Amino acid sequence: MLLFLVHKYYFCGRIQFNKHQFQIMPKHYISSNLLSLDELGKLLKTNATLGLSKESRKKVVACRKYLEGKLADTDNLFYGINTGFGSLCNIRISEKAIQELQHNLVKSHACGTGDEVPEEIVRIMLLLKIQGLSHGHSGVRVALLEQMIDFYNKGVFPVIFQQGSLGASGDLAPLAHLSLALIGLGEVRYKNKKQKAVTVLKKLQLPFFELASKEGLALLNGTQFSSAYTCWCLLEAKRLFNLANLCAAISIDAFDCRMTPFNKLLHQIRPHKGQLETAAAIRKLLKGSQIAKRKKVSVQDPYAFRCVPQVHGATFDTLQHVEKILTTEINAVTDNPTLFPEEDEILSGGNFHAQELALALDFLAIALAELGSISERRLYQLISGKRELPPFLTTKAGLHSGLMISQYTAASIVSQNKQLCTPASVDSIVSCNGQEDHVSMAANSATKCYAVVKNLERILAIEFMAAMQGIEFRRPDKSSNKIENILLDYREKVPTLKGDRILSEDIAKTILFLKNIVL
Repeated sequence: MLLFLVHKYYFCGRIQFNKHQFQIMPKHYISSNLLSLDELGKLLKTNATLGLSKESRKKVVACRKYLEGKLADTDNLFYGINTGFGSLCNIRISEKAIQELQHNLVKSHACGTGDEVPEEIVRIMLLLKIQGLSHGHSGVRVALLEQMIDFYNKGVFPVIFQQGSLGASGDLAPLAHLSLALIGLGEVRYKNKKQKAVTVLKKLQLPFFELASKEGLALLNGTQFSSAYTCWCLLEAKRLFNLANLCAAISIDAFDCRMTPFNKLLHQIRPHKGQLETAAAIRKLLKGSQIAKRKKVSVQDPYAFRCVPQVHGATFDTLQHVEKILTTEINAVTDNPTLFPEEDEILSGGNFHAQELALALDFLAIALAELGSISERRLYQLISGKRELPPFLTTKAGLHSGLMISQYTAASIVSQNKQLCTPASVDSIVSCNGQEDHVSMAANSATKCYAVVKNLERILAIEFMAAMQGIEFRRPDKSSNKIENILLDYREKVPTLKGDRILSEDIAKTILFLKNIVL
């Protein structure tokens, strides 16, 4: 039994929630002690603070005691603990210089460049790094974890750059920038303002942490940069998948499509889970639609409408596959070397190699790009002047261009997504004098996937604009109550397009509207 504080998250290799302050509750184990993506998402949406459980504290203390004992009683070399790093692994470091070694490691590896990592992803990185170190296999002191927890709880987020990681030996450069602030170096974002870390530490009366043996290496080794991006991308992907189904359903009615492709009998004989889920979602969204019940002229509809269950469904299945990999990763120990006090082993291995994430992120980007690709094809059909819809969805075609150029914009974004889907995971460049001779490039997969997610959101917003415009040309027939209610809310933010106006403003308003929609 553990004492839970309200809005408190305890690290003990699992996630635990409470509802009432100071309520005694049993341990809550999630999926064989695993922190799930959904639980992580709920945590990130709240102002919950973090704490270290008694169980984790005990493991961390025991592991540190074991490490200190090994260093005191043996002349053996332990990689990165009393040796240099990378190809310098055979150079012994004196006991007096071990602390300097760890500080030098953090400073020298802070080689990031490029755009800054969004604060929401830095927050996930910090949480995942705490999670990884709390398992008690890294040899760090409790004080280091408490300093990181203070950063999270007080909203101190180090400035990190997107470029610099090869996705093996850990996300070294990004994690070095995450770690700099702990020792009073680099910059942080605090209360929406970028400041010197030293300034914020003094303001909050937090110490400049003095790294001991192994601690710098434990901070830098790990996959938390790539994992954090994967978490964010997957959480957004789940939301956008549901939006893609909504957009498709509205477009199906706007284009006066048949409902036969969504009949459950069709999908029961090809029962991929995603296909079944998507077909059911479309049926639910269009339940009671007058437009759907109208007599149809066309015998069949274009694939972009007819094959929504098959295309969207394949993306759904991909999301589930990637989530399975991610769940393992965020509950893993990925620094090196790792310590096993009970077995009396200090093992140097390769758990920091992010090949699993690299492949998964490339797959995820492709799956999400396909949602954008089929969305743009539905948009193209809607503005093409077919099925009694006016060209470009304007009654004044010629004098007015209507939604003509919105399709150009969507097409350009779809094309960019195709370029971003060139897999990073097939590449590897030798580094560190050949010691690190195969790397995953997961960090590049991560930042590319992030861009694909952002692009997909924009594409879906453009389809949503057009589909809602198309629905209004079907009057007096109406769509389902669900869609008509969404249309009423939407028109309070974006009025019907009756004449040409600046559509970039409509797109921006639509993106914001869709962020807040409840499905």
